[in-house]
This record gives sequence, structure tokens and C-alpha cells, in this order.
Amino acid sequence: MPLYTTEELLAWIAERNRTVHVSIRKIALEQSDAWYYNEVRGYIENRNKSFFRVMGMQKLLGEQVVTEQPVIIQDEIGYLGILCRKINGEMHCLMQAKIEPGNINHIQISPTIQATKSNFTQKHKGDKPPYLDYFLNASKHRIIVDQIQSEQSSRFYKKRNRNIILEVDEDVPVLPSHRWMTVEQIKALMRYENLVNMDTRTVLSCLPLSEYKDKLTDPALFRSAQGTGKSVLPEIYQYINNYKMFDDSHYQLVPLYDLKHWHMENGEFVCDHPYSFKVVFCDIEIEGREVRHWTQPLFEAVGSATFGLVTAVDNGVREFLVRAMPEVGCFDKIELGPAVQREATWAGPGNDVDKLFDGRLSEKKGVLFDTMLSEEGGRFYHEQNRNMVLEIDKTELPVLPEGYFWVDYKTLNDLVQVNNCLNIQLRNLLAVLEW
Repeated sequence: MPLYTTEELLAWIAERNRTVHVSIRKIALEQSDAWYYNEVRGYIENRNKSFFRVMGMQKLLGEQVVTEQPVIIQDEIGYLGILCRKINGEMHCLMQAKIEPGNINHIQISPTIQATKSNFTQKHKGDKPPYLDYFLNASKHRIIVDQIQSEQSSRFYKKRNRNIILEVDEDVPVLPSHRWMTVEQIKALMRYENLVNMDTRTVLSCLPLSEYKDKLTDPALFRSAQGTGKSVLPEIYQYINNYKMFDDSHYQLVPLYDLKHWHMENGEFVCDHPYSFKVVFCDIEIEGREVRHWTQPLFEAVGSATFGLVTAVDNGVREFLVRAMPEVGCFDKIELGPAVQREATWAGPGNDVDKLFDGRLSEKKGVLFDTMLSEEGGRFYHEQNRNMVLEIDKTELPVLPEGYFWVDYKTLNDLVQVNNCLNIQLRNLLAVLEW
């Protein structure tokens, strides 16, 4: 039995939201004493040269700029770590009720530790994050997951974090900010809007099948976890490797203020035509953080994106439709993403997959999951996106558009054990699948 009921966990989150002081207000860049535009380097940076930078990026075909935008450059790799322990014979995860400055609802359920390298090396002169030593000394414990995975490549430039899950067999002191909960409880809480944060979802998506295969209650998903016996990996990698070899586009970092279609307006860095985000600046005060008061830039979404995991049962085996998805900040140009991944500014009507997806939504048919979930609140301001799992009949897509592939669950779980194969949107959608 879990230590807490789901209702008790919800009450705990609500109580912390009532009692923890949070103050976040927008300011102009010039009002920040810690951040400034470096005219020589061409980017917005922190005066102690830590954390991250905001610079311009352009995509070019030959000499022609086809798109341009700001990107977040954060060269360091941070920890996204979850401690696990068997309690009363059942695996529990030590989760944190954490406030990030960009969270739309303040507190969200986060990993045990969620810290940049600047945080845990204390470059900001703040406190050391709790539970850090478990992860610095991971080899003393059972390592369930240890992968370096990509972040949102539409906003970050080649950003990655270390997704790590450790099982301990000793008593762990539990701070008021933390609670033990089962993976099943966390998955149930993912059905609440903006409650389980992006970092938790990406870490849990990396769990190897050996940890939970016997818990799968959907017979079609269980058979999918066994594998179909037919590998599509050569076909997938042939497409991806062709893209990496023959795509003629390239990206270049440029001074932020050299972006032709972006400018400062009313204290925000905005595009002069519809774009999926803008850059804002905030003064932040949060009780209980390693540093209680600071200022920083945040990327604010304009509208909500839609991420759709399309699934079908074929001969008793559940399969998932994935798409090879290039993005501006990909570590190696392209990763596998969900069948539907589109920003709020997407104009449509799209290809046969998009049309089928939209048609099913209008009919409200086959929707297995549909929840607004937040993106990373440490860098993004109030960004929430629609995450969906949609079941179709595979015969409705007799011919797949180029770059789309049907794969079984075993293949996806194998790929997530490798760095930079599945993008964060697909990993987050895999995390919402209930056992």
C-alpha cells in the first residue's frame, strides 16, 4: 500500500501552495542588476557568467536565412534525479513539491532533485540542493536509469540533462518539501492539469521495462512490450541518417539584436510576425529555494502547443506512430517525436496524419488522454501544452507520410535507454501511459 492516498497528496500540494510565499513580476531587462546585454558577445547573460545565455540563431539554406529566433544556450548538464525505495514491498519515489518561477500554478510535483550544475556547484552562492550527495555518489546505490537526454530543442540550443533514478535501501530523511509516492500515483496525478512537471515526466519515461513489465494491465500494451519480432530500427535509422547526411540547411549563432524580425517592445523581446514565444524578464522571490530572490529572462509561450501520441492495436499488439522531427536546437539535427507536434502558430491543414488527428478530435473519438501539462518552469513562463493520446484504426492510414513509422513499445523503451533518440515531447507522452 502507498504511504499516502492520492487525496492526501493533493491536500499536501494545496497546503504548500497556500503557505509558501511566491512573488513574480515582469520587469525590463534594464531593471535587472544581474542580467544585461553583452554588446561585445551579442547575448543576454548573467554577470557572473553562469546559468545560461540568450542569443540569436538563424537557419540558412545556402546564404538565405529561412527562419530566425532567440535560443537559450546552457552548456552545462544538470541533474534530474529521483530516489526510489521499496516501502511495504512496493517501490516508492521521493518527489518534491517545487516552485519554478515560470510555473503557471506555482507548485508542481518534481523529481527528488532538479538542479543545474550552477546550482549544485553553488556558483550563485546559495545553499546546496538537498539529496545531492546521493546522486554524486550514485555508484553506492542501485542505478536504475542514468541517461543524458535532450530538452526542448525548439527553445534550447543542444541542451541536455542527466535523467537518473537510484534505488536506495536505507532510511532517507524526508523534508517537508518532499513525499514518497508510487509511480502509479504519479501517473494518476498526470491527469490533473499542470500538476506533474516536465522533469518528472521525462525521468519516468526512461524507466526500463524490466522494472514494470509485469504490471502492464493492457494486454495489447503487454504484448507490445514483448516486441513484435520485426525490427523497424534499420528503416528508422536509414531515414534519420539520410537526413543528417543530405540536409543542406545549417544553423548559425548570431548576436541577439542582429535578428532582423525581433526587437524590444515594452520590456519584452518579440517577433514582428506571429511566433510561438517571446522573451520576458522577471523579478522573482520564492520561499525555500537555494536562492530566495533573483531576476532572470524567461521564454513565454504565445498560445499552447499540441503534442499527440497516436496509437493503434494491430493483431493484438499496441503500436505507436512516431515521426522523425528536426528542430533548431537538436543536439544532432533530428530525433524521433510524436506523430503530432505543433506550436500554437501552426497553420495547418497538414498531411494525412494531421487531418485524421484533427478529425478524430472534432468527433471526440478515440481520445485516451487529454490534459494540459506544463513545460519546464525554470526557463519558460506559464507554458502549458495540450498532451494527448489518441487511438485510431491502423487501416485509416494505409500510406504513411515520409518520416513516420509504426513502432512497438519495446522499441521505444529500448531507444529511450540511449542518449538523444527520442525527443522530450515523445518521452513526456510515453510517461502518461498508464500501466
